[in-house]
Amino acid sequence: MSYALFDDAGKFLAGRVMSDTDASMQIELDSGKRVKVKSTNVLLRFDKPQPAELMSRAQALAGDIDLDLAWEFAPEGEFGFDDLARDYFDAKAGPEQQAAALFRLFEAPHYFRRAGKGRFKKAPEEIVKAALLALERKKQLAAQIDGWADELIGGRCPAPVQEQLYRILFKPDKNGPEYKAVVEAARRAQRAPLELLKSAGAISSPYQFHWRRFLFEQFPKGTGFPALAAPAIKDDLPRADVQAFSIDDSQTTEIDDALSVRGLGSGTVTFGVHIAAPGLAITPDSPLDKLARERLSTVYMPGWKLTMLPDEVVQAYTLIEGRDCPAVSVYFSYDEATLELRGNETRIERVPIAANLRHDQLDAVITEAALQGEAPADYAFAPELAFAFRLARHLKAQREVVRGKPENFNRPDYNYRLSGSQGEPSGDETVQITERRRGAPLDLIVSEAMILANSHWGGLLADCGVPGIYRSQASLAPGIKVRMGIKPAPHAGMGVAQYTWATSPLRRYVDLVNQWQIVAAARHGRTAALAAPFKPKDATLFSVISSFDAAYSAYNDFQHGIERYWALRWLEQNAVAELDAAALKDGLVRADTLPLVFKALGCDALPRGTHVRVRITGIDLLTLDVHATLVTRLDAPLPVAGEAEEDVDEEAEAAAPLALAIDVADAGSVGEPVAPAADSAS
Repeated sequence: MSYALFDDAGKFLAGRVMSDTDASMQIELDSGKRVKVKSTNVLLRFDKPQPAELMSRAQALAGDIDLDLAWEFAPEGEFGFDDLARDYFDAKAGPEQQAAALFRLFEAPHYFRRAGKGRFKKAPEEIVKAALLALERKKQLAAQIDGWADELIGGRCPAPVQEQLYRILFKPDKNGPEYKAVVEAARRAQRAPLELLKSAGAISSPYQFHWRRFLFEQFPKGTGFPALAAPAIKDDLPRADVQAFSIDDSQTTEIDDALSVRGLGSGTVTFGVHIAAPGLAITPDSPLDKLARERLSTVYMPGWKLTMLPDEVVQAYTLIEGRDCPAVSVYFSYDEATLELRGNETRIERVPIAANLRHDQLDAVITEAALQGEAPADYAFAPELAFAFRLARHLKAQREVVRGKPENFNRPDYNYRLSGSQGEPSGDETVQITERRRGAPLDLIVSEAMILANSHWGGLLADCGVPGIYRSQASLAPGIKVRMGIKPAPHAGMGVAQYTWATSPLRRYVDLVNQWQIVAAARHGRTAALAAPFKPKDATLFSVISSFDAAYSAYNDFQHGIERYWALRWLEQNAVAELDAAALKDGLVRADTLPLVFKALGCDALPRGTHVRVRITGIDLLTLDVHATLVTRLDAPLPVAGEAEEDVDEEAEAAAPLALAIDVADAGSVGEPVAPAADSAS
């Protein structure tokens, strides 16, 4: 009986020959399957032993072949595996020895190059030495990975893993030994990577974990500023005949905007919006511009912030009280009785800042009743603020007509106050969270003034043929989001014909860019397109939009995440066991008095708006996850009018636990390369 061993696409098989022609054979495998094999792929014909026995014996014998000795014995030039078998074993080497030689040659490409059809050629000596050195390094690396994995399982974090912590978890090189060690340790210990690393001491502080991760992703070169001085504004600017005031929180140092009111009691009132003017000193492509364009925005978080510009530069242009500050101002003249708009004018000037009013000090004093004359108004700028409030309500009503429905502020904003440390937070501070109702009088005054200015300046740029960076929204239909572009278009959400961001040039880069364009429009009018830094169709503006969108989204995600951390810390610090909340969807609930959305067992089938009480059963500050269960329903569903489905979807996304890019399924043979995979970190 005749048998044959053949090459099936790099895999060696053997079986009984059923038929044989010059071109091909039909071979029956031990499984009973019959295959047609080209004669050129048949490498060895034999009469005994049985195919399975030959394969088993040959594989065992192949492992005993000394590759260094085989390389010495191998002929120079091209040779067959049978030639090597006769040289290595003896001149009468049989099928088992020949098959063993074939298997050993085939699995050692660093010693022998494959020439096809069972033919080989010795690799040059220098190639063999280099390959052996690489194999030794690979062996040592595998041992190192094993050693690191043992340390992690034993509760110690090796220094190289510690140094690569954030890369391993969120932007891994899946061929890196540090990554492989964590995967191997997690697989062997049957533990989640994050839990394993925490127990090994790689993560000592949840707060620092979130903070350092953000810095790793967004500020890999650090957060320090180069030594750059604020250039002086050399323009001889006229002094405005106003006494302006700003309205911000006490923590605000980048005071971008201020307001003024003149002419009360005269029949015509001039309402001024004054914006800090760094654009008069910082020029495109200057060192400060490049710095601002790299950061793109100030990053905000409870108790700390990373400013877009160095503090010394900010302080040179901020609208601080007691100083005449360079500003880009827009004045609107209104009929005092009817609030009919009679005219407007943009000026570049120095504005006397009489006061920096602070929300947190005045929100309880400057009430709607006081502003409307129904309660005492014992505070500075009472008449001016009363007019500004009346105008703000008028402007809001006009916008709501365009929107087609009123703006509803169903949910409050929250203020975070940290106590217990100075400077950058450590994460151990005591946190206070207080509610700040959206649409409060001072908020309304400022927001409507900024919408008015931003919309007006967008129209000014369009009228002068000067490109700017606009924000638009085609409609209020579900799924229609706000977009940024260089052409004016309606903003349905705002209810305005066009809308720019131009009122925060100290903390948002697009506002600084727009300020350069607005200054050109104010100075040159119809010829401004020739003088503006950015010309129509300038590709730079598209680049700015793309970079800003990405950075602003990442900064906002971090802010929301770190605020969630502090909300969970508040629960811990106050030993809160139960919370009242409203059901959203898919088991999600929103706390009544905290900025917190989370899943609660037992709430999946509840109608949206159902008021419930839930018990907090666990908090994970690393994953920012909350474990809770339904205690009881408190009442029927509450109205949720005006809450868009996409808003709830965004909250649901924010409530999802931390996602990692590490995958324990990557564990394979230690030291073997792993193909790169796309990051999946949130």
